Formats: sequence, structure tokens, C-alpha cells
Amino acid sequence: MEKARQMLQLQQRLNDATNGENWEAGATKNGKKINWKRCIYMECAEMIDSFAWKHWKNIDADPDWANLQIEVVDVWHFVMSLVLQEYKRRGLGTLDDAAEGIASMPFYQALYDGREGFASPELVMIQVESLMRDALAQKTDLSRLLADFFDLVRMSDLDIVSLYRLYVGKNILNQFRQDHGYKDGSYIKVWNGEEDNVVMKRLWEENGDLTPEALYSGLEDAYPG
Repeated sequence: MEKARQMLQLQQRLNDATNGENWEAGATKNGKKINWKRCIYMECAEMIDSFAWKHWKNIDADPDWANLQIEVVDVWHFVMSLVLQEYKRRGLGTLDDAAEGIASMPFYQALYDGREGFASPELVMIQVESLMRDALAQKTDLSRLLADFFDLVRMSDLDIVSLYRLYVGKNILNQFRQDHGYKDGSYIKVWNGEEDNVVMKRLWEENGDLTPEALYSGLEDAYPG
């Protein structure tokens, strides 16, 4: 349960800082409407582009598994945001209650069994589309959406440790982006020929003992701006 709680806490903190407190009511501090379900299915569409699914273009291209994993973690940000919003709006309980509910799910518990390798591209895309249908449904079914998401995590060769590490890394990167002009468009996303996602992932891989604070410092050192 501890990892689920920590990830929800980080997401709550990021959303509070980015959107202002009380974002769960459905709008940012600037009055911009928030739609987490749309965020989920739009990010899922980007996820499918990790594969050469177009029968008329790049038909022999290899799957971009690394990008798939990054996109899965991006979706996790939005899934947790939706969970936090629904728990507050519907009076389902506290953040700790949400963490306990997630941690008790069989599909989440299965992530502690270790990595199983990548499923076939076709099966992964079918699972992504199931998650999209969950997000497009008029009535939000958190249990089904979470179950489909955690099944996708497993099919993407991620377990609880790798999901947690990538999430923390991307969370810190998102904070870094906000602090360096992401909203006004001045942020530089490609650093010396590499996307910032790639730089972040490499920093994690080079030092498994990095704290979130040390990762942020490492991003500052690498940033070309």
C-alpha cells in the first residue's frame, strides 16, 4: 500500500501546484476546465503510435517499447488524478482510502510478482483500446478502469518497482517542466538531440539510489536552457 500512497501523494502535490487547490471541483485556478478522462483517452491514442499499426506506412518498423512504457506512466498520472477527483467529489474517502482501495485490487497486487515481458503489439493495442472505452464511458467506473490499466502495465513489461520508479521520475520531470516555462511555451523539450523523457530515464538508470530531489538537481544540470 505504501507505494500506492506515495504515488497518490506526489500526484496530489503536482496537481495542487499546477492547477491550484480545489482542482477536484473540475477547473484550474485560472478557470480552465479539467477533463481527466479526455486526458486518458488522448494519451492512449499516442500510446498506440508506439506500434507500426498503419497498414500503409512504416509497416516493417519495430515497436517502440521504451515509448510505450513512458506513455503508460503518463496515463497513470491522469488515472490517479481521476481517482483523487472522484474520491473527493463523491465522498468516497481520503487519499489513504484511495491508496488502500488501489492496493487491494488483484490486478495491482499481481504487479508484485515481477515483470512478465511484453505482450504482442496487437494484444497491447487491444488492451489500450479497452482503457480508452473505459475513459469514454459516460459513467465513470473506477474499478474497471483501474483493472484495465494495471493489466496494461503488466503487458508493457512493467512491475510495481519499475512503474513506481518511472512514475516518480516523470512526476519530478513534470515539476521541472512547470518550473522552467512549460505553460508559457518557453520550455525546451529536446536537450542536445534527446527528448527530456529519455534524459530523465537515463539519470534513473545510471543511479538507482537517486532521491527525487537529486533527480531534480540532475535535470537542472542537464537542461540546456
